Parts: sequence; C-alpha cells; structure tokens
Amino acid sequence: MFPFVLEDNAYRIQLARPGKTLPMAYVKVSAEYLAHKGPLAVQQELAGLLLEFGSLTGSNVVSRIDLAADFCSPVVMDSWHRSAWVTRATEIHSYSKDQVFTGWTIGMGGIIGCRLYNKIQEIVHSGKNWAMNLWLPMGWTPGEDVWRLEFEFKREFLKIRGLTSLDDVLDNLDGLWRYVTTEWLSLTVPNALDNTRTRWPTHELWGTLASVDWNSEQSVLLDKCATARNPTELRLITVVLGAMTSYMALHNIDDRNEAIDQLTTKLYQHYSNVAFRRELSFDEYLALRIAVKSREFNTAINAPGLIDNLKQDFLDEREDAYRKASRGD
Repeated sequence: MFPFVLEDNAYRIQLARPGKTLPMAYVKVSAEYLAHKGPLAVQQELAGLLLEFGSLTGSNVVSRIDLAADFCSPVVMDSWHRSAWVTRATEIHSYSKDQVFTGWTIGMGGIIGCRLYNKIQEIVHSGKNWAMNLWLPMGWTPGEDVWRLEFEFKREFLKIRGLTSLDDVLDNLDGLWRYVTTEWLSLTVPNALDNTRTRWPTHELWGTLASVDWNSEQSVLLDKCATARNPTELRLITVVLGAMTSYMALHNIDDRNEAIDQLTTKLYQHYSNVAFRRELSFDEYLALRIAVKSREFNTAINAPGLIDNLKQDFLDEREDAYRKASRGD
C-alpha cells in the first residue's frame, strides 16, 4: 500500500505511489521527537520534507494521538479491585512481572484505550530513558517510581468528535482529557451499599489526574533528540553481561575469560553452520548482518546521489501516473 518507506528515530514516513487514492504520505512521529520539538514545529518541519516529494494539497488528517500524564504517588496502584474502574469499555486487564505489579489496561483495541503503568519498569525493558530528562526539571528524584496514565485515541473517535487536523486536536486537548477521565473512565471507591456504580465517589488520585491542564505554559521540551535509531552502548553492554552471566551460571563457570572463550567458540560454530546453509562463509554472513544493522540504525553511509535518485524515482512515477490518467488508461 505504501511502497516507499523512510525511517529514523524522528519519523517513519510511508509514501504512496503517485496517482493512488491514498494520501500522499502516512507519517508516524516518535514520542521522543515530539517531546523535543513540540507538535506544531514537527508539523512545519514535516511539511517542508514532504514538499520535496511533491505538492501538498488539502489539510493534514490526524489518525491517532496519545495523551499521557506522568506522575509520582504514594498510592499503591493495585490496591483496588478491578470493579473500582467504572468505564464504557468492556475489557480490563492487570499485569505483573516477577510477582511485581506493573499496570492496568482498559479498552485496548477499541477506538479509545487506556494504560496505567509503571514507566520506570517500561524504561528498564525498552532502554528508552529520554523521558527522565523531562522529569528532572519538574522535581523528580532518581529512584522514585513514575507511573504513566495514557489514553490512545484512534481516528474513528476523533472523527466522531469532529477533530481532523492537528490544529483541531491541539485546540481540544482539555476536552478530550476531560471526556476520558470523567465520562469514559473513572477510578472510584466502591460502595457495597450502593448498586449504582456511577454514584460511587471518585478516588482521590483520579480526581487529581482528571484535573490535568493541557493548556499549561509550564511544559518542558527535551534539549536534544538523536535521530539515529541505534541502541546505547550501555544497553548493549547490559545484554552482553546478561548473556555471559547466564552462561556461567548454566555451566558452573567462575572464570570470565573461560566463559568468554567458550561463548565466542560456540557462537562461531553455530553461525558457521547457519552461513554454510546459505552458501556463505562466517565472515560473509557476519558482514551481511552488520549491513542489516547499519541500515536499521541509519549508520551506513549512503552512496553519493542515492537520496536524489530515490526522489527522482518517486517523481518519475508521479509523472507517469499523471500521463496515464490524462490518456484515460
């Protein structure tokens, strides 16, 4: 459907073939880049990028937005029963890892979905620690748990609300947040003497979260955002350490040099067999894997003129589609 794809840590841009009824481009903006530049600056920059591939007609259409509030609280997030959630959604799930509670999801898969989860645990898993640079200026102390309340709004819901463009959405953030935290979902204090759940008192924590002001002037932007998609060296070192200690524990080895030698030997033996089945040497297979990662991380040096050639290919297809349409093909 979108044969041309450009991606880095800021954007994933999918370009449609010229002449198709699809939009010219479908773009996903990373949360980190939005936190760095802000949505309006991103929209302006993106328009400039897309103009290099053709003329822009009509207005942008927002297909999905996520609104999230990060917070610290002494409240234990699994201290209530699922019946305390009063919602229009039909599915409520709770999650834990290694016997530690990590969060709730409500209504995921529908036109609105909610997540309440431990953001620190998510960062440990993903390695995306840029959010911490937003918390520090707001008074966060490293070591404190941070929870995120996040709502996902899909195009179907935005259309119902008459929200099409980015400007429409930004002008109605308070209204969207108020709707999902008061009408669509609420955390309550159950009252066993009252069978009407909508009359149950609102949990104090929820009252605070529902009062978030999306027009506040106190927003903080990230100082910088790397556009490369490569993992940090710390994350790679952590993965290697985990593999080595697991191997040492598995084989009862207490000498790290012995473990490293055995691991590299087994790695070479295994992937030599994999390479052989592909009629490659180990070094050729290794070079192939490096090339794939270089492309994934945007660290490979493009051949001279490659970008211009890609743009020209796209423009040639657009002109060809126009000629065919003119002839009635």
